[in-house]
Amino acid sequence: MLTLYSSFIQAQKKDAVVTIKTEYGNIIAILYDETPKHKANFIKLAKENFYDSILFHRIIDGFMIQTGDPESKKAKLGERLGNGGPGYTIDAEFSPNLFHEKGSLAAARMSDAVNPTKASSGSQFYIVQGKIFKEEDIAIDQNKFNAGMTKLMQDPENKSLQDSINQVYSKGDQAAFKKMMASLAPRVEKETGIKVTNSPEKIKAYTTMGGTPHLDGGYTVFGKVIQGLDVVDKIASQPRDQADRPKSDIRIMVTVKEMKKKKIKKLYGYHYPVVPKK
Repeated sequence: MLTLYSSFIQAQKKDAVVTIKTEYGNIIAILYDETPKHKANFIKLAKENFYDSILFHRIIDGFMIQTGDPESKKAKLGERLGNGGPGYTIDAEFSPNLFHEKGSLAAARMSDAVNPTKASSGSQFYIVQGKIFKEEDIAIDQNKFNAGMTKLMQDPENKSLQDSINQVYSKGDQAAFKKMMASLAPRVEKETGIKVTNSPEKIKAYTTMGGTPHLDGGYTVFGKVIQGLDVVDKIASQPRDQADRPKSDIRIMVTVKEMKKKKIKKLYGYHYPVVPKK
């Protein structure tokens, strides 16, 4: 159900369009209203020219491309990057409707060990490339399933189930083990209240466009590429060193332009969620 705030925002007739300019072409993106802190911060930094001349400092073909480290502006080739930022973090803004489909913009962050609240970097972000999955491999949200299984196994009455799982696992038959785990999904949902099955929307996205589902719920997704996925692919495929930094610098320039939503739909084919009538 939409909150009054999100209903108000979605009812607005204009939105910000982000253009990330690179030597391989432009990446056009919109930023989600469901993540207002990330959206406002990104627009602020872009208007302050914070991102201008920053590098894509980490690329992994079939996974993602990452940028936003201000220390990369004057970095020498081969220099390790990825620790820079504006000096602050942003509170995590998770939404079950926003996930790591191909083209998603998501915030980088420090590890759980030093960042248990999963707060986002103030400036570093990545664009998902990912890969396409088979439906049977993406029907269950693995992170939620693992959390549900942990909760289920905490009940002493389920010791016999744990023994059965261990027995199947010890035989080394991965197909049988995977089948057993999948069969437990309804029980996990019923006994723990944790919904572990993915939505039809997620399944469709990951089986057609692709993405990186194992990152869902761990990093804030705050935007989406609406033109230039081919540019993402080109950048991801460039030669990289052992630290996943491109062997040749790939710089960006970022601009933000306010545009009517009707024009965004016409130019880029992006359809905004329909605001329910009162």
